Amino acid sequence: MNAQLVLLALCTGLGLGFLLAAVRAAATAAALWARGRRVMGWVTPRKAADRRRGGLVMFSDHLGRDLVLDPGRCGPFYGVPPVGDNVPVVYVRERPTQARLWTSRHLLAPSFGWFLSAPLAFGAGAVMAG
Repeated sequence: MNAQLVLLALCTGLGLGFLLAAVRAAATAAALWARGRRVMGWVTPRKAADRRRGGLVMFSDHLGRDLVLDPGRCGPFYGVPPVGDNVPVVYVRERPTQARLWTSRHLLAPSFGWFLSAPLAFGAGAVMAG
């Protein structure tokens, strides 16, 4: 087989995979916006042994259980306020453990990243094939 054809097929497949992941992330954000339950959470500090920046978000679900949402290493980038402040949280009623912050950056950042990766993969395939 021609090496350029293999690289083109690989980059096209990778680009389609990235595009599918972007559409899935955007659909998840739209579903949370349409039928998610919104509650207020409060930002609590991490344990002293945890070196990651930002705090954890505690919130109560519709059954009164206290749950913890870890915004991850990108928490400050996603717009998590400082410790002690309140932040809106959204979750699907059947799955409160898969909650997200109700900020545009936290809901749309995954789909934005995938949408940026897809044309890069397609472009790399076009450059290698041409």
